[in-house]
Amino acid sequence: MIETKKSKRSGDLREVRAIAKRVRMSPHKVRKVIDQIRGRSYEEALMLLEFMPYRACYPILQTVCSAAANANHNLGLSKANLIISKVLVDQGTVLKRFRPRAQGRGYPIRKPSCTITVFVKNQDSFDTGSRGGG
Repeated sequence: MIETKKSKRSGDLREVRAIAKRVRMSPHKVRKVIDQIRGRSYEEALMLLEFMPYRACYPILQTVCSAAANANHNLGLSKANLIISKVLVDQGTVLKRFRPRAQGRGYPIRKPSCTITVFVKNQDSFDTGSRGGG
């Protein structure tokens, strides 16, 4: 499920977000991919996500495309001038299951989910000095 909303934090209405909720994937695995695209341009992020060999790339790609489409439709921003300003991955609910084992025992299985939030901004209003790498 992907939601798109305008960000109203700190009075900046030129920043747009898209949220993908209940993505059935570990937040730790998604963060490995997210760190690669933070601070990059929209087109560069699309190329990276398309050719990276991780399963987490597809839901992130969908969310980035949704944020760009929302910026284009709602604010009239050009997709060529968009920058991924901020990306967040939060832990969602955890499905708890049991796997039958020998001697009548059961081992717990955790099936985590996460929420992916992508913020995009126009390149003009983005501070190019801070490219969240670390």
